[in-house]
Amino acid sequence: MSGNSPLYLGFDLSTQQLKSLAVNSNLKVEHKVKFDFDADAKGFEIKKGVLTKDAEHEVFAPLAMWLQAVDVVLQRLQDDGVDFGRVRGISGAGMQHGSIYWSEEGERALESLDSSRSLESQLGDAFSHPYSPNWQDASTQEECDAFNNHLGNETRLANITVSSFLASIFLGKIAPFDVADICGMNLWDIKAGTWNQKLLSLTAGSSDSSALKRKLGATDVPDDGGASHGNISPYFAQKFGFNSSCKIAPFTGDNPSTILAVALRPSDAIVSLGTSTTFLMSTPHYKPNAAVHFMNHPTTAGLYMFMLCYKNGGLAREEIRDNLLQASHCPDPWQRFNQVASSTPLLGQTADPASPMKIGLFFPRPEIVPNVRAGTWRFIYKPKTKTLMAADDTTWHQPEDDARAIVESQFLSLRLRSRDLVESPSDADSHLPPQPRRIYLVGGASRNAAIAKIAGEVLGGWEGVYRLDVGENACALGAAYKAAWAIERAPGQTFEELIGSRWKEEEFVEKIAAGYQEGIFERYGSVVDGLDLAEKEVLKGEYNR
Repeated sequence: MSGNSPLYLGFDLSTQQLKSLAVNSNLKVEHKVKFDFDADAKGFEIKKGVLTKDAEHEVFAPLAMWLQAVDVVLQRLQDDGVDFGRVRGISGAGMQHGSIYWSEEGERALESLDSSRSLESQLGDAFSHPYSPNWQDASTQEECDAFNNHLGNETRLANITVSSFLASIFLGKIAPFDVADICGMNLWDIKAGTWNQKLLSLTAGSSDSSALKRKLGATDVPDDGGASHGNISPYFAQKFGFNSSCKIAPFTGDNPSTILAVALRPSDAIVSLGTSTTFLMSTPHYKPNAAVHFMNHPTTAGLYMFMLCYKNGGLAREEIRDNLLQASHCPDPWQRFNQVASSTPLLGQTADPASPMKIGLFFPRPEIVPNVRAGTWRFIYKPKTKTLMAADDTTWHQPEDDARAIVESQFLSLRLRSRDLVESPSDADSHLPPQPRRIYLVGGASRNAAIAKIAGEVLGGWEGVYRLDVGENACALGAAYKAAWAIERAPGQTFEELIGSRWKEEEFVEKIAAGYQEGIFERYGSVVDGLDLAEKEVLKGEYNR
């Protein structure tokens, strides 16, 4: 591409990092940088990107740290050779289920930024609360229960059920919600396309919710995910040399953005293996249930995406890795974990498929699905009699048995909760059981061959398991694609049409493991009900506490 050709920036504000990358019109990544909060932030006593109050189950992040990161990331992009004058569009994503509280002074502060000073030094009064509750926070269970009870039950809540922060910074004024991300806050009626009045009244504490509506912003959220919010703030044009006509496209949630990173076809699934674990698919069918997050598709009206989200992803795996590491001297911290996970028999069984199976639930933090406190539970499941018993030292060897069990249990939970949402491939042999067509792995653990192998064994994927070549930056990549589509689309051209015509699979995707394996997939299918039993057993204990 010419040195004067357009560039599009994508940003990903996650729990532990702010990442950004630049793609050209052919979707080729030309630059990428990151700001690691633990390693790079100055003046914040954080750990893994957050502050915690364990007694109150609170997990939150300082907004000033994120502002610091924006300036530094842009400087690093410039140092990496980005000519910001080439950038025609910007989009991004923020972790979902977090909140930002702007003050009455917020918009004035954004509009009067001085390019000779940092964002951090100027926006202290822009927020009514200096912290953002993180998605790992578990301090509001009572309020969540009130939402369920107000509508009758959690299934009904699923039927009618935030990232604009970054967009607002780049725009220089408070940006509206995104059509997909708004669905994650449990106040939006997805089918009706408006706020749910009963939940607004509950949240406001009064039948008069007009003040709350004003704080939330526009009543109508545009369903065009590529509509321009406007031009970039003069602060960035003056400080970094952006063209003043650079457009700010809607920023979405991290999970909707991830689904944009692949030219996804029906029945394809994305599994994001980051701090959290998520399972994502797009579908024209709206089939909500209490365990699955349904959202509007971030770019395409008439499509939905469903998501399974777990707090205990990478952090839980790392805890077991560290337990194994204490008894070894491997220079690579994952080497021992991978060796043990790969050499342990499937489900800890003997060669007999009817022999007892090992099931573990590993939750260093309170979990979302199932909704339980932090803890570890180990079980032995007998598939012949479909009975469950607690494991002990004679049936479970710690920490060795934990390595494979944690990976299996995380993928089995995805399979349990998506089994009514996946279908048998229509263009394949009819004997194939329901499963995704392909499994795309993204996130830090997508480079772990042992984990990828188990993903295919448990989840299937009749065409195999694949990794994006920038799998650790998939969220930022999806945001950059969104910006490119927003600016370069022809009238009526969908995201799938434009990106699909330019997306070169051989340049972006690598097959890393087999998917569906006859016999193995079915054996894991026989333990899905066992996992369901194990979770119910743990929940029974919660109810009796």
